[in-house]
Amino acid sequence: MNKTTRTQIVTTALPYANGAIHLGYILEAIEADIWVNFQKMRGNECYFIAGSDAHGTPIMIQAEKHGLTPEAFIAKIAHEQLADIEQFGIKFDNFYTTHSPENEQLAGDIYHRLQKAGAIIRKTIHQAYDPVKNMFLPDRYVKGTCPRCKSVDQYGDNCEACGATYASSELIDPKSVLSGATPETRATEHLFFDLPQYADKLKQWLSGPHVAKEIQNKMQEWFDVGLQTWDISRDAPYFGFEIPGEKDKYFYVWLDAPIGYMASFKNFCAKKPGLDYDAFWKQDSKTELYHFIGKDIMYFHTLFWPAVLMASQHRLPNQVFVHGFVTVNGEKMSKSRGTFITAKQYLEKLNPEYLRYYFAAKLNGGIEDIDLNFKDFMQRVNSDLIGKIINIAARTASFIGKFFDNQLAAQLTHKELWELFVNKQSEIADYYETRDYARVLREVTALADKANEWIAERKPWQMAKEHGGSEELKEVATLALNLFRILIIYLKPVLPKLALSVEDFLQIAPLQWNDINTPLLAHTVKPFTALMTRIEENQIAEWI
Repeated sequence: MNKTTRTQIVTTALPYANGAIHLGYILEAIEADIWVNFQKMRGNECYFIAGSDAHGTPIMIQAEKHGLTPEAFIAKIAHEQLADIEQFGIKFDNFYTTHSPENEQLAGDIYHRLQKAGAIIRKTIHQAYDPVKNMFLPDRYVKGTCPRCKSVDQYGDNCEACGATYASSELIDPKSVLSGATPETRATEHLFFDLPQYADKLKQWLSGPHVAKEIQNKMQEWFDVGLQTWDISRDAPYFGFEIPGEKDKYFYVWLDAPIGYMASFKNFCAKKPGLDYDAFWKQDSKTELYHFIGKDIMYFHTLFWPAVLMASQHRLPNQVFVHGFVTVNGEKMSKSRGTFITAKQYLEKLNPEYLRYYFAAKLNGGIEDIDLNFKDFMQRVNSDLIGKIINIAARTASFIGKFFDNQLAAQLTHKELWELFVNKQSEIADYYETRDYARVLREVTALADKANEWIAERKPWQMAKEHGGSEELKEVATLALNLFRILIIYLKPVLPKLALSVEDFLQIAPLQWNDINTPLLAHTVKPFTALMTRIEENQIAEWI
């Protein structure tokens, strides 16, 4: 049992407000949501905070294509994204936007603190400029022929054919993606964050328990080549916050995006009297802060973001949890191959709890890619979740209804089996804490096997046939349902909607972690109805 209540903020990366949510983000949100659900079941004060990443050139351009203002466009996309996310049972305490007054105020305040710390440097740089659109172009908005392998139609920062990286000015026959014009090279003054100034502090922070060893090793590569100053400004036109004291200069989206975590929490505090924003973000805060992110943005969250927090005298994350990408049948998600799956496409065909269960079965706290293999997906849901775990209730609950007016027995027999289930709670709690959900599910499935073996040995269906409503039958069914209830408590962080259905069937209050220790006896339940249905092959076929 949890002895001391912990106070925590948990965040996912902020989904970019320019298109539909895909399964890569859903993996991250599910991983974080499971951890948050576990913390709340243990009685911890845990706030799950997120929002829409709403700034940058791509937003501005997409809004123009849709004939909308950037503000209207991001509001529409964020509404659609959150609707899809929530269908997967993911419950944020606050989902906000980086385009908010709170974020503008905080970004400005942090910028002034960076200036005061001597961490802002001015430099003149040379950039591609579109003479038709009258704007500087990000590298991704310039395309041309790779200067190394001569592949055509490559982006201005790297070649997808040979993997080379280069400046957009090195492209052969470069063209603006926006207008088709040949970009000019123009000089412009930008503002930079002095990241090298924080190299020693970052090394010290990274050597602690804040990131996994493999992340430490990966970040060491940045130190080996030498940290560079970080360009935090962009020229007008740009959709974002204007930099205080500057004309036609805007904060680069990656400066104000992580500040969006703070802004979303500040917005949440305004709606929750008594919740002190400063207590969570001040430098010596005793609260806990955890970020769940994908490996593609780990350098922002383990180098740039901690350095900005150090320079602006804010608290640092306790841990940054990094996960891998989602692959489909062993292949990278790709629109051309038909393996790029959006959340909405999944929801049109299948129960979202199936995917929560499957992703949990694959997540072990590491950064390996998670493969959504359709055959394995169907097998795990049908065989393990429905065929083993839910089957415990399905094969015994009917006896309670048929012979005992849905009333459970007043005592437990075979308490040694019940105690075996109860005594697994510390081990399973440790697996949740370390995000090794695969081990949680293995332990739960092994317990389900024991329960099913015990039921098979007792043969309650034979008891019912030969003796009708005997006391022994009532005790067997009661123990089976109590074992099932413990398994549902263990699974509730993973399968909150299933847990809700079970709570309704058992007619009990929302299950908490410490309910494991008290059996449900002399209690009336509802008549049992199917809790989940198996996945049929045609559902997968239609989905593909």
